[in-house]
Amino acid sequence: MLGIGNTLLSDEGAGVHALEYLRRRHPEIPGVHYLDGGTLSFTLAGEIEDVDNLIVIDAAQLQAAPGTVRCMTGNEMDRFLGQGKCSVHEVGLLDLMDIARLMDALPRRRALIAIQPEMFCWGEAPSAPVSQAFPDVATQALNLIEQWAGGCG
Repeated sequence: MLGIGNTLLSDEGAGVHALEYLRRRHPEIPGVHYLDGGTLSFTLAGEIEDVDNLIVIDAAQLQAAPGTVRCMTGNEMDRFLGQGKCSVHEVGLLDLMDIARLMDALPRRRALIAIQPEMFCWGEAPSAPVSQAFPDVATQALNLIEQWAGGCG
């Protein structure tokens, strides 16, 4: 499970904060590795290429109310990432997925759990609507893990 974002820019760090929320509440899920991807870099390409199942948590422009959570899997995730710049990271998730695709190592099962931010300003904590979304993010991530462990999806 990969959480991405800049934790110094309030809601921009939503993915990392949500990952920590999950890690604290579910520290030892068999087969799950928690990875803080920060603001992304090409060094994460190897991590992505080495997995069959990938859940990414990130802040994204969903054109919805702050704190809205949307889970996109497989091709739906790919289409969303391909719509353009939905992240403020220098290296985008689309770039990393494209590298994996070129290496014929795209995770077979992949999902993006996106959280609509409220603000991007200096601050080490996310806004209230984003923080309140973490239980929903956790539920969706745990549901995916359960589905994929059972061979569904």
